[in-house]
Amino acid sequence: MITYILLVSRQGKVRLAKWFTTLPPKAKAKIVKEVTQQVLGRRSKMCNFLEYRDTKVVYRRYASLFFVCGLDDGDNELLCLEIVHRYVEVLDRYFGNVCELDLIFNFQKAFSILDELIIAGELQESSKKTVLRVVAQSDSIEETENSEDTLARLGSRSGFTS
Repeated sequence: MITYILLVSRQGKVRLAKWFTTLPPKAKAKIVKEVTQQVLGRRSKMCNFLEYRDTKVVYRRYASLFFVCGLDDGDNELLCLEIVHRYVEVLDRYFGNVCELDLIFNFQKAFSILDELIIAGELQESSKKTVLRVVAQSDSIEETENSEDTLARLGSRSGFTS
């Protein structure tokens, strides 16, 4: 089971953190700090797997971001790399050549895409088309609700009631 997923910039700033286990905030902060230091300190030609306490850490660098996953000891590292790659592919299709700024300014969408792919630390949906279709549906529902709210506010300002 995946215990956490972190997206970390080359400067060490956490851009996204999703935890699939319950830990106190201090323990999470310590894990983030230590794992980030270990990952950023490694050279590009080194293996993408490392051990941290009683877990495995799997990471992959895409452009200026490191995608870091914490795994239980018995989990498959290569499968985790494939899940990370699938997430990046879906982000790339959704945002059209995704970059770090897309994730900073649209972190809610990055979380919702991740939630469509992974639930409770396990891969839920492997189909990119299905994930993108569900996210597009949620976008259209959100857009409809926003336009209805705007119309309701405009109607209340003008004194008309429906």
